[in-house]
Amino acid sequence: MDSVNVKPGGVFLWAGGYFGILLLCAFLDVAVWRKLFPGQAHILSLATETVSFLGFVLLLGRSGFPLRPLEGFSLWGAALALFCAGFFFLALDKGLDPLLDRLFPQSSQGYEESLSGLRAHPVTGMLRVCLLAPAMEELLTRGILLGGLREAWGWPLALAVSAGVFALLHFNLVQTLSALVCGLVLGLLYLCTGSLLCCFLAHAAYNLISMFFCMGA
Repeated sequence: MDSVNVKPGGVFLWAGGYFGILLLCAFLDVAVWRKLFPGQAHILSLATETVSFLGFVLLLGRSGFPLRPLEGFSLWGAALALFCAGFFFLALDKGLDPLLDRLFPQSSQGYEESLSGLRAHPVTGMLRVCLLAPAMEELLTRGILLGGLREAWGWPLALAVSAGVFALLHFNLVQTLSALVCGLVLGLLYLCTGSLLCCFLAHAAYNLISMFFCMGA
């Protein structure tokens, strides 16, 4: 995989723009959609996030940022991605997360409230959790941060930064600690395969498996 030749300042500028989009979408969801259109808020929120993400990707592409999402994809990489998804479910959902739930009950309660929202709107919830969120998070953490910082900072530090940001995106102590492990493994998958699409596949498949079992709980 060729290194992405982008200065760290440009990398963090794009990352900052991404977080600005997240804050805007969160503001519209809480302050506008839920108040004015409570019955359709979940649809409007998903639509806002999707349009914002596509606009961000368009700007990123027009800027010349060397992001190649289809590069490096292979059947071997796809198989490795699916293996990672299964590993995440067994190691995190069935291993680490139950332990963290007992240690941090308040964080666990917040996570359960998020699951309740997904159960209330399963279609939009699945689209967000299994498609939109993996695409957005992989673009930022593996595509922009890890890919963009690897040449300037070296892969170990770039991997640590990308995994740390990925963990912080989840805004919940239980999810954050699990996401740190997930971010490190997904970063290694990206470095190993050179494929952003493989990272998306692993992330999306893991979320799909988790959501399937959570919905049945």
